[in-house]
Amino acid sequence: MGKRSRQRQKNQSGGRDRDNAGWGAGYADIVKENKLFEHYYKEQGLIPEGEFEQFMEAMREPLPATIRITGYKRYPDEQAWHTNMSRKIIRKSPLLEKFHQFLVSETESGNISRQEAVSMIPPLLLSIESHHKILDMCAAPGSKTAQLIEMLHADMDVPFPEGFVIANDVDNKRCYLLVHQAKRLNSPCIMVVNHDASCIPTLHITSDGKKDILFYDRILCDVPCSGDGTMRKNIDVWKKWTTSNSLHLHGLQLRIAIRGVEQLAVGGRMVYSTCSLNPIEDEAVIAALLEKSEGSLELMDASADLPGLKWMPGVNSWKLMTKEGQWYSEWSEVPAKRHTQIRPTMFPPNDPEKLADMHLERCMRILPHHQNTGGFFVAVLLKKAPMPWNKRYPKVICQKKTYQTFCFSSLTISLCCSAEEGAAVAQGTVTQQDGVCGPPPNKKMKLFGYKEDPFVFLTEEDPVFTTIQSFYDLSPDFPKLNVLTRTHDGKKRHLYMVSKELRNVLLNNSERMKVINTGVKVWSRNSDGEEFGCAFRLAQEGIYTLQPYIRSRMITVSVEDIKVLLTQENPYLSKLQDDAHAQAKKIGIIVLKYIPNPNNPIDPQCPIQLCGWRGKTSIRAFVPRNERLHYLRMLGVEVFREKQGQGQKPSDGEKEGKGQEEEQPF
Repeated sequence: MGKRSRQRQKNQSGGRDRDNAGWGAGYADIVKENKLFEHYYKEQGLIPEGEFEQFMEAMREPLPATIRITGYKRYPDEQAWHTNMSRKIIRKSPLLEKFHQFLVSETESGNISRQEAVSMIPPLLLSIESHHKILDMCAAPGSKTAQLIEMLHADMDVPFPEGFVIANDVDNKRCYLLVHQAKRLNSPCIMVVNHDASCIPTLHITSDGKKDILFYDRILCDVPCSGDGTMRKNIDVWKKWTTSNSLHLHGLQLRIAIRGVEQLAVGGRMVYSTCSLNPIEDEAVIAALLEKSEGSLELMDASADLPGLKWMPGVNSWKLMTKEGQWYSEWSEVPAKRHTQIRPTMFPPNDPEKLADMHLERCMRILPHHQNTGGFFVAVLLKKAPMPWNKRYPKVICQKKTYQTFCFSSLTISLCCSAEEGAAVAQGTVTQQDGVCGPPPNKKMKLFGYKEDPFVFLTEEDPVFTTIQSFYDLSPDFPKLNVLTRTHDGKKRHLYMVSKELRNVLLNNSERMKVINTGVKVWSRNSDGEEFGCAFRLAQEGIYTLQPYIRSRMITVSVEDIKVLLTQENPYLSKLQDDAHAQAKKIGIIVLKYIPNPNNPIDPQCPIQLCGWRGKTSIRAFVPRNERLHYLRMLGVEVFREKQGQGQKPSDGEKEGKGQEEEQPF
């Protein structure tokens, strides 16, 4: 689902993902009626004839709760589930208390995500492959970002996919909500950054020993919008909706979309989406973008990608209405005094032939009454050539060479190079070589919000890593250069890992971008481990990333052993079965590994890996609470807690990696 306006984001604590269940005092008194809204959409003719009353009735109904299972098959292959119950019913009904606990716990552990059905559409239309470099331009709170990460990890046997996701948001505080969402998936291929999407910086990478511009294979452009498609769950839209919202947002939406296609690789795909039904925010932006592209972009027919989806084709004509009720059908009708609020790009192109060539009918508008969903708009764009303004380079003669001036949406630079070299630079096929003049140094980037700790990669000679490699007998192909920490000085508390390509991005853009978070935690300092030869224990978050490289300190455990380890805080070694008990006596820091037995279908048929620690007489599993509950459910252990017990203080083992419990997603 698209974003709300910035002012609305400030006024609403929950942002776009707040649902009926989160209503505060006064929300129940809001009347679900807005005559201006009805008049506007009747006049636009977006709703099929005879269906307008059905449309309005659906908008007044609470939005059904939908969940997506964290898996590596694509929706709708039984990976997403649609209920006929609202979120409020699930939270408040005593009969559903056990189900509600399950949803909250599994969401926190990253196994499911509460995500509106229409919000799942844009990532699916991007057709993600594991090697794709992906930019999510306006990512918070992160449900779509989570989808993108899952698609990168389609093959669970590959711990480091070649691709990555850079998730951006302009709001510094919402970036931390985005971090919380992404961390649930424990991926080394995600980076969260904090920039204005309309002028997000161009990043560099090193390729074959030379610096190159980073162009993305896939871009999700889910822009801030008026959000009138969310009336079923954001009830305040009923009383706040006005035609002014779309007029104020159109320019920002177009600037973000332009910046997106500038950074898209030729042959790449960008999905533009909003949770607004308004053509001023939808078709108008797409039409303006296509017109400016001069054939560099093509609006794709993506209907075959989701054959079961019901949608209305995009429209070729629409009108604009001011808050005073004045209608305009084309730019020539707009009086000069309104030219600062109303822009030519808000109207359909005047040239019928040009309009036909755009194929705006390939846009998809999802109406709430067709599938019992929210309202939504989505368009898929294919980049066939560099954008025209990246090709134009007027010559300015200098004494040494010919300077070429390159104009980007947010930057003009002059390079001292030949015309042929300049053309290649503008199109992104080559970059500046040694001896070629470049732009002046960038001004120091202004930082807002919290000051982030630095990202420091370990060197091959770092004594910390030398000890770790020996202690865990890491295989020779372990990518040790991808290990980083968050401090230059003092003892390193945690060690993280990123993929090779994200390391490339970090090393080449430290002064160009504001990174909020990246990587997955793989080791944590535990001074007690020094007596065993290593001060770093394994972190559960990164165990599935590390395990393929670890060649020692493994204990094979049974289903009964796992039950003991996850239900007791520090069980005695003697409580393990004989085989596991004998192995544990010889090892301190350990990986507890369950290997499924295909001849015993009653037991779980997927591997389970837990991080542990053996003391003198006892053993402990360092597993976050919700992940413990997840595994216990798999093993058939009852984990439902009565309400009176929910306020009890968690054990030390439960505190580990606990996360933000106050952010109840259901």
